[in-house]
Amino acid sequence: MRALVTGAAGFLGSHMVDRLLGDGHRVIGVDNFLTGNDCNLEHLAREPRFEFLFHDITEEFDPGPVDLVFNMASPASPADYGAHGIETLMVGSCGTRNALEIAKKNRARFLHCSTSECYGDPMVHPQPETYWGNVNPIGPRSVYDEAKRFAEALIMAYHRYEKVDTRLVRIFNTYGPRLQANDGRVISNFLRQALNGEDLTIYGDGSQTRSFCYVSDQIEGQIRLMQSDEHTPVNIGNPVEFTILECAREVLAVTGSRSRMVFEPLPEDDPKQRRPDIAKARRLLGWEPEIELREGLQLTIPWFTASAASARENENGRVQGEDGKLPPRRETASRPRRTGYPLLDPRLAASSD
Repeated sequence: MRALVTGAAGFLGSHMVDRLLGDGHRVIGVDNFLTGNDCNLEHLAREPRFEFLFHDITEEFDPGPVDLVFNMASPASPADYGAHGIETLMVGSCGTRNALEIAKKNRARFLHCSTSECYGDPMVHPQPETYWGNVNPIGPRSVYDEAKRFAEALIMAYHRYEKVDTRLVRIFNTYGPRLQANDGRVISNFLRQALNGEDLTIYGDGSQTRSFCYVSDQIEGQIRLMQSDEHTPVNIGNPVEFTILECAREVLAVTGSRSRMVFEPLPEDDPKQRRPDIAKARRLLGWEPEIELREGLQLTIPWFTASAASARENENGRVQGEDGKLPPRRETASRPRRTGYPLLDPRLAASSD
């Protein structure tokens, strides 16, 4: 099959590209590098079954015939959607609609990556798919929460009115190699700080909980969902719950770091509890996670170690100005680097009507 993956240069998107290629499919990846990183795709430089389109999916585009659409494009970390709030809302609305139109035109199966943030700061624990959530629609996190909630409504409308063959996955905290070191989420913060010998920053008193799913388990759950005939949301996450303090101790144990724990005020609307009810995934998909947190952290550390070394190398290689200060960092490039995978003709980014 030929699969379209939006957000292909992101953490989850790039892992999905790898999985689809490993399963024998051809893949076209789309990304505009707002938060994605082309380094996540560099290993595909000589892969003839992978094509790449540098494009903002909030603008219409035509990738050609596809059998599968994985809509994975969106800023997903607090740091990213905090900096790109309007873009987050646009990709959740206009971007999702454009991806749905591609699936409709090609009669392709469609899977959308939603989020546990649809449950907000939950008053039901653990969170089943039937829970409607407790979300602040105008708070600082609302650009992400409401973009995802709107996307779910739009997708169900396309399924009901346009007969598009859709699926919805609600993703709970996922980690692993290629996770951004500075994205503001628990695992990335703790690993980066521990490996750099910095204090581990704990927001609140550390009693709030999260459930952490290793990336390979997450991708397996999404693949099984795409292969199913289920059209309503399905939680994919690890139901083993950790307090933030327990997570910090696990990170200190696996890294051997002597970092201290320091406490900061809890951000507004930060969920106090997060744990998926995965009974539906177990029943319909025969899926449940296999990798425990300590093993997953051990698998993730080499990536963070290499990332930190690369950052230090880049820092040392930057040229100081006349005032002795380093120049400001540049944001993600507005065009793709010259990588080896084939770039699609930019004219394909025109309207598909």
